[in-house]
Amino acid sequence: LQKVHVLPQTVLYIADAETFSGHEECHEQKKARKRNSKETALALEKLLPKRCQVLGLVTPGIVVTPMGSSSNQPQEIEEGEAGFALLFPKMDGVKIHTFHFSKDVKNRVFDENKFAEAGLKNNPDLRVVLLFGYNSWKSGATRFLHQIVNPLNEKSIILAGGQVESFTSLTSENAQAQPGDACGVVGLAFSGPQIQSATVLLDQDVADERTAEAAVQRLKAANIPEHNTLGFMFACVGRGYRHYKTKRNMEADAFRKFFPNVPLFGFFGHGEIGCDRIVTGNFVLRECNDIKDDLLHGYTTVMTLIHFGSSK
Repeated sequence: LQKVHVLPQTVLYIADAETFSGHEECHEQKKARKRNSKETALALEKLLPKRCQVLGLVTPGIVVTPMGSSSNQPQEIEEGEAGFALLFPKMDGVKIHTFHFSKDVKNRVFDENKFAEAGLKNNPDLRVVLLFGYNSWKSGATRFLHQIVNPLNEKSIILAGGQVESFTSLTSENAQAQPGDACGVVGLAFSGPQIQSATVLLDQDVADERTAEAAVQRLKAANIPEHNTLGFMFACVGRGYRHYKTKRNMEADAFRKFFPNVPLFGFFGHGEIGCDRIVTGNFVLRECNDIKDDLLHGYTTVMTLIHFGSSK
């Protein structure tokens, strides 16, 4: 962070569970003690500007392009400590908002007015929503996620994300004390007329190098500009090297083959959010079938591109 010359306005950081529950030396007691995720999150946030929007997630595994160059080899890190932070500066014509919706045990019906407050409704410039469910094992969590996802399932918006283990940070004005066993959805909304995006779903039938590359080739065919663009990969913990018969990094390698200069980030999680949507010339999204898209999946991977417009 000391080498960052442009202050971030929004930060998305994701780390695996081992990173957030690791041990640290406690010199007073001369032994290692377990640190909790809140301590780690607070230490990270102290490094960032006070007015910065921050969203931090904990997941079972990480997909990351190492620092140095966007053309570095992206890595699928399914075991061991790993994490990354994406620091978004102020960008002309681009607005990024964090949001958080938690399940209210008293009300079965979600108040959709909260969508407008979060910039997710009545916003003609909304282009991409990355959303992440947490505590998905809780009773009613899947139903609640449907209540959030279904109203956003529009042809003018790209939706992508997945189920994470927990979130550790959220912008202070949105963050409210939540009971530890609450379930909900957090995310980032990207608005701006110059933003372009596309996404493809790698379903359970994608199980070897040929079919993985064919899926990414469909993403390439969307012709999204690759300068000033990020790639995201949200994969099921059941995929990775186990799914590809012990061959590691299969999907990240397929992405790099077709997008050698687009950095790729993401995670392995407990369920995926997204579908096949390819952008056409006037930003009308062409769905791959005529029926309403099912956005919630298991044992799949969602690959997404977000282009932020031309930049110096």
